[in-house]
Amino acid sequence: MTGRCGPRPGGRSARVQAAVHEAVRALQSEGSRLELTVPAIAARAGVTPSTIYRRWGDLGQLLSDVALDRLRPDSAPSDTGSFRGDMEAWLAQYIDDMASDFGRALLRDLLSSPTALNAGTCADALKAQFDQICARAEARGEDVPTSTVLMDHIFAPLVFRLLFSTDSVDMTTAETLLNRLYPVATPSDAAPPPRG
Repeated sequence: MTGRCGPRPGGRSARVQAAVHEAVRALQSEGSRLELTVPAIAARAGVTPSTIYRRWGDLGQLLSDVALDRLRPDSAPSDTGSFRGDMEAWLAQYIDDMASDFGRALLRDLLSSPTALNAGTCADALKAQFDQICARAEARGEDVPTSTVLMDHIFAPLVFRLLFSTDSVDMTTAETLLNRLYPVATPSDAAPPPRG
């Protein structure tokens, strides 16, 4: 999906988009960010630079579109049988993907669009994953926060740290955020066993 509204392209337009996205991904994996230019991408994709400028407007929008494609969840969140387990599995996967230098660069690329459309699309897709986790937990009878609360109290602080901190972001960070919102149950929290 490009930063512009409208349907996904078909035919030649889809082939051009696929070739350009693949060229960006290949160049990102091979060299420094300084070598990631519109002429270099165009040469790798077999299109003219004007094709890229006409379709994406600028390098920032193109990088944002490629980042969006990479950041979209490609499967439903794991179902571990509990809200806590589902959130821990989701957080472990997210941190594994995003805490690296490459993951942090993807987040910065996502935000390089002159509009917030791609960032909003990505946030909506991640919120939908939290919706699934919460709906499953509620169906099991668990009392859980809403997906909006999860976005505000877990996802947003993680992304802030990934974008604006040089500190490492790991599962300890994520567990701390999760524990503030959804503390681990202790035996004293459990209901007493039935008598009789």
